Amino acid sequence: MNNIVRDSDVVELSGLPCFSFGEKVRANRSIRNDGTYPGKEIGEVLVKKGEVGHVVSIGTFLQQFYIYGVAFLESGYRVGMKRKELDALGPGEELDDPPLPEEEALS
Repeated sequence: MNNIVRDSDVVELSGLPCFSFGEKVRANRSIRNDGTYPGKEIGEVLVKKGEVGHVVSIGTFLQQFYIYGVAFLESGYRVGMKRKELDALGPGEELDDPPLPEEEALS
């Protein structure tokens, strides 16, 4: 009966959330619809890597993880994300867009 598959042995809920309401965050990977986002095809990209959003809610999942509801202005989506999928932004950091791949190649 103990066949629960978890992607980590860490129980985040034993500590405080890493992000707070209204905090600006950046997606550190692209997020695709896993079938839980209504009206979109499974596999469709909802959030692009590097997209900036604001934490609008904090919930839990599997009594193990915090799930941060993040509103992304660029795409217009509100997506639930785990800590490992987000990076905090410092003051003014959102003004510096991540470099495009061709810009990185020129550096």
